[in-house]
Amino acid sequence: MKILHLLYESKGDYFGMGGVGTRAYKIYEYLKDRHDVTLLCKKYPGAQDGEIGGLKHVFAGTESKSLTKTLLLYAYKSARFVKKYGKDYDIIVEEFSPAIPTFLHTFKKKPLILQVQGYTGRLYFRKYNPVYALFLHSMEHFRPRFYKNFIFVSSATAKKLLSKTISPSPSSPPVKGGELYLSTPPSREGLHSQDPLPSQKGTHSERPLPSQKGTHSERPLPSRERVRVRGNIAVIPNGISPELLETSSEDGNYILYIGRIDIYGKGLDILLKAYAEFHKSFPDIRLIITGDGRDREMFQAELTRLHNDVRKNVELQGWVSGNSKIEIIKNALFCIFPSRHEVQPISVLEAMACGKAVVVSELPELRYVIINRAGLSFRTGDALTLTQSMKELMTNIERKEMGERGRDWVKEFTWEKIAEQYEQFLYKVLDKSGRKSV
Repeated sequence: MKILHLLYESKGDYFGMGGVGTRAYKIYEYLKDRHDVTLLCKKYPGAQDGEIGGLKHVFAGTESKSLTKTLLLYAYKSARFVKKYGKDYDIIVEEFSPAIPTFLHTFKKKPLILQVQGYTGRLYFRKYNPVYALFLHSMEHFRPRFYKNFIFVSSATAKKLLSKTISPSPSSPPVKGGELYLSTPPSREGLHSQDPLPSQKGTHSERPLPSQKGTHSERPLPSRERVRVRGNIAVIPNGISPELLETSSEDGNYILYIGRIDIYGKGLDILLKAYAEFHKSFPDIRLIITGDGRDREMFQAELTRLHNDVRKNVELQGWVSGNSKIEIIKNALFCIFPSRHEVQPISVLEAMACGKAVVVSELPELRYVIINRAGLSFRTGDALTLTQSMKELMTNIERKEMGERGRDWVKEFTWEKIAEQYEQFLYKVLDKSGRKSV
């Protein structure tokens, strides 16, 4: 296949690269030798078209240090690129972001897949000014209505978005008797799950395990959520590098946060409050925070407000990768992910792959941690219950067992298996469109 992927974050990006970019590069690492892949990325200062890591890169937009300006111009110029050159590709994958209104659905010359990595909803109004928040909320709500084919990273996110944005369409050809089915891989035992997507009360397990042969099971939504669609929908989770599974797990003298420095979204303000209380009971345990992001300077200012005894125990290490990342995870006592909003963080899967118990907020997208007894949860946005969970995990005799259960569960999520499933879905969309590779 000739694949065009609209990827709004890429290696070397001035604004950083998170899970969206990491996922794309990991998947295409396994597919680039079998397919012709072009990444259409947003331009940043110093970006140049060409081959990077065996993948063609085309940069669209402007070299600006203003993120808003960069995203809007990327939307405009990437849409022009697709309009002009889209016919040269077999299939187009677009990463969905409400801040990037490309309206590619108006260019219907090639099969188009919208890959959705998250749903923010009304949280926009807590993070941005009302005008910008209303714009983002409207784009998130209305734009997906015009797409036919979807890839979701989490079935919980699929349920949130589909039930809110895609209305019944009686005139559309029904899928599987008029019901919407999410394509999920078979379980480890090879059985096909017929369970509905996780409810808001956590009564069902979200376990989208990659297929060994690229086949998909069919998983219907509850009857009240069923809608008619004209295309194909798959839930394809994030993955992990297989070498993490061979890592020996040790206990150092610190607990670890690993992820983007986004104070509100990632709940880092909550983490600092919780750690200040945790420190009273465990003064010798450090808090290490790794990662980078636009909130880095603001977060450093937050650190200066901590009492000196607490502040000297908090270490901000910046971005880590490769062996350095493995080393810092393997020696942590446990890992903490206090997000107010998430999908399926790669860093959580990586911590579990290293055999570490985790503390996560009570989000539907992170419920698999509790269902698989791989850690503890706390009330989202609440520093007090986070402190309690951190203290409990410090003294819990099952902490190592939690880590092993998490590692056992996540071992089916290697990037190679995820790439196989992704490839099969692209073929499925291409075949159903009635088109052949050019």
